[in-house]
Amino acid sequence: MKTFGITILLTSLLVSTPVAAQNAEVDKRVDRLEQEMRAVQRKVFPGGSTRYFEPEITAENGPASPAAAVTTSAVSDLIARVDTLERSLANLTGQVEENGFRLKKIEDRMAAAAAPVASLPAAGVTGSAPKAAPKPAAEAAPDPKRVVGVAAIVMPETGDAAEDAYIYGYRLWDAKFYPEAQTQLKKMVEDHPTHRRASFAQNLLGRAYLDDSKPALASVALYENYQKRPRGERAPDSLYFLSTALVQLGKKTDACRVLAEMQDVYPEVASGRLADRVTSGKAAANCK
Repeated sequence: MKTFGITILLTSLLVSTPVAAQNAEVDKRVDRLEQEMRAVQRKVFPGGSTRYFEPEITAENGPASPAAAVTTSAVSDLIARVDTLERSLANLTGQVEENGFRLKKIEDRMAAAAAPVASLPAAGVTGSAPKAAPKPAAEAAPDPKRVVGVAAIVMPETGDAAEDAYIYGYRLWDAKFYPEAQTQLKKMVEDHPTHRRASFAQNLLGRAYLDDSKPALASVALYENYQKRPRGERAPDSLYFLSTALVQLGKKTDACRVLAEMQDVYPEVASGRLADRVTSGKAAANCK
């Protein structure tokens, strides 16, 4: 249903037309226009309750005045203009919906193209048997020496499960079994997120990614340690190693910002225990 807001729009349009400018009794004509528009609404949308559509226009005695004829013409012009706007809006809405549908079809085709193709008929051969789908590459057999080496790393049993889990991850990292260390350190943080060693484990997880030539994963792990445990004992270290990961990713400007934040948030550590690393980190990032 057309609302009173449209009536206000029509009124504002009328004021800007030459017809309104030529009539001295603008206020009276605007009132009449509002009444006439409500009457038009009743004709366009019949069946409305009489409680809401009370008669507002009564028959006038005598012939219609020239002003009324001018008003009727103005209303017709305004209605035509509003109808044109509504049609344009409907067309635009339809175009948006159609474009959205086309985009969805394109995304579906891209997803289907990315999926592995099971089988295709032989090209140019009618009735031939379909080609066999490529077999997945066989998983490489584990290195016996690596298996023995990992098995030789023993988890301590001190009675503190979180401490033992961290020490075991540290031992795997120290022995350069980086994938195994990553798995163990992630599990330690998941199982003991509030333990003081969680800060150590998350920081060492980032270092294990760095040592495994995975700076992108390292940057995520190190930033999360600083963000989630800003008061953790290894939060400052995580900022330093984060700058190292950013340098490896070619983001030296961001690395300098990280080191500056480290000095701002942890001034005592930056000028004390990690002073040499801050200096080397700035040199690697070409910080000014």
